[in-house]
Amino acid sequence: MKLTLPAGDFQAYLFDCDGTIADSMPLHYLAWKQALGEWGCEFPEDLFYSWGGMPVREIISTLNQRHGLAMPVEEVAHRKESLYYELLPKLTAVPEVLHEIESAHGRIPFAVVSGSTRESVVKSLRAMRLEDKFDAMVCAGDYTRAKPDPEPFLLAAKKLSVAPEHCLVFEDTDMGIQAAKAAGMAWVRILQPWERKQQET
Repeated sequence: MKLTLPAGDFQAYLFDCDGTIADSMPLHYLAWKQALGEWGCEFPEDLFYSWGGMPVREIISTLNQRHGLAMPVEEVAHRKESLYYELLPKLTAVPEVLHEIESAHGRIPFAVVSGSTRESVVKSLRAMRLEDKFDAMVCAGDYTRAKPDPEPFLLAAKKLSVAPEHCLVFEDTDMGIQAAKAAGMAWVRILQPWERKQQET
């Protein structure tokens, strides 16, 4: 299945990583389930997907508030990341996004704009042999306000020296699309794993 891109004079492509380049959301969910289960914290799958793009530490803090828990944020974050890294050999790229990366690479610059840590993004890209395709990276810790704020995308545009209106964003979450719109950028929505399965049937 090929993506339908909006019309426009695009001089840069900005990609979210998890769920957009990497078909990693199911693996992230497995890691979350195990890490949080060790503290007796439930994290329903629909909530996990609706919070796509939210930084790891913010997810843990929000769950603490919701459930009246006192999970140690740093400890749980490290545990979740290490569980995800163990699953990386199973990681694959989202086929239609991989097609766009391969066909446009070398023609215009690319950036990854993610709510995940730089370490997590780099390891995911390496597992898919895509690390060398990207000219810039904006990850958790590089900005003060996460998606749906436009700051991460605006920072990526600045790093690539491309005006926001000439950037095309590839995103799989509502938060990410809100951030792209707020940044004044065109966007393409990438289907979630279950939506892709529905289209195949």
